[in-house]
Amino acid sequence: MSFLDKAKDLVEKNVDKVGEAIDKAGDFVDEKTSGKFQETVDKVQDAAKTAAEKVAGAADSAKDAAGDAADKVNGEK
Repeated sequence: MSFLDKAKDLVEKNVDKVGEAIDKAGDFVDEKTSGKFQETVDKVQDAAKTAAEKVAGAADSAKDAAGDAADKVNGEK
């Protein structure tokens, strides 16, 4: 299993925690910059959360497809 595979697996299992970490990181940047870049930070946070959710969703879809393929090979439906 490659590093990326491990990272995707961790994101999939902990997507809610990843979202919380993204929020904390954004809040930290806002605090350190006195909110000067708040709008940009918020956009980046949203994009990062969306990416994490897509990774988790893609992993679920791949698992479902693999399960369906295994069922067909085994003659089940």
